[in-house]
Amino acid sequence: MTNTTDQKPQATNVPAVSFEFFPPQTLDASFRLWETVQALAPLRPDFVSVTYGAGGTTRKLTHEAVATIHKNYGLTVAAHLTCVDATKAETMEIVEAYHQAGVTEIVALRGDPPKGAPRFTPHAEGFASSIELIEALARDGRFTIRCGAYPEPHPEATDPLADVRWLKRKTEAGATSAITQFFFEPDTFFRFRDACLREGITAKLIPGVLPIQSWKGVKGFAARCGAHVPAGLESRFEAAIRDGREQELSVELCVDLCEKLMAGGVDHFQFYTLNRPQLTQKVCAALGVTADRRLAVA
Repeated sequence: MTNTTDQKPQATNVPAVSFEFFPPQTLDASFRLWETVQALAPLRPDFVSVTYGAGGTTRKLTHEAVATIHKNYGLTVAAHLTCVDATKAETMEIVEAYHQAGVTEIVALRGDPPKGAPRFTPHAEGFASSIELIEALARDGRFTIRCGAYPEPHPEATDPLADVRWLKRKTEAGATSAITQFFFEPDTFFRFRDACLREGITAKLIPGVLPIQSWKGVKGFAARCGAHVPAGLESRFEAAIRDGREQELSVELCVDLCEKLMAGGVDHFQFYTLNRPQLTQKVCAALGVTADRRLAVA
């Protein structure tokens, strides 16, 4: 049964949180990453993740960021790993380097195609899919394996349930939890969760939440990943931008989404920080996720 969200929920528990960062490619971006980590580390996230660039373009930078965050901040880091533009041997060398750096969790993904490529094409000697990568990591046996999930159909999906069936195969291969793409409405997640349960998926589903830093940027991202934009949302942001209230509206919408998800049983959120901590901090504070509260429930 799909959860209803027409009543204002009363959230009483402090949710678990995790944060996604991306590796810096300039000096200014490096400062912004470390400022973001320093700002959010006191919230005691269950883990943090560090992304790959499209086509694996930030592979070395990702490894460096992962190693530094783990060593200097004592956080559990779930390192992204993709199948793009690498042989199986090269990919497993990265896995070994992660292990040597003290990493115990990996987010295993197929990955986006290199810039300019119309679609993903497996390397002739590489992993053909995220399932093959997960199977290899499961055989390795040294990592907690997380994967990605699409609560709305992926642009390459052949039918509405294709992503659910694919997720089931990933969990059967060894992934123990899945982090979703961002979405705007709680019922999007609840419908997806219901569909997963009907398919027998028991792995934990962690909603990916995106505090909107820039409405213009998010619109483009939503179009590329297939996220449905609710009617009226654009006009609300246009008005907020005119009034200088874009960030206030973003926090309001994000808190409302999280509270309704919590009322439906969600107890963990993955925040896509875009290496800018302010909005994530405000949303977490509104949900009771503060340094003192997280310490109390740890």
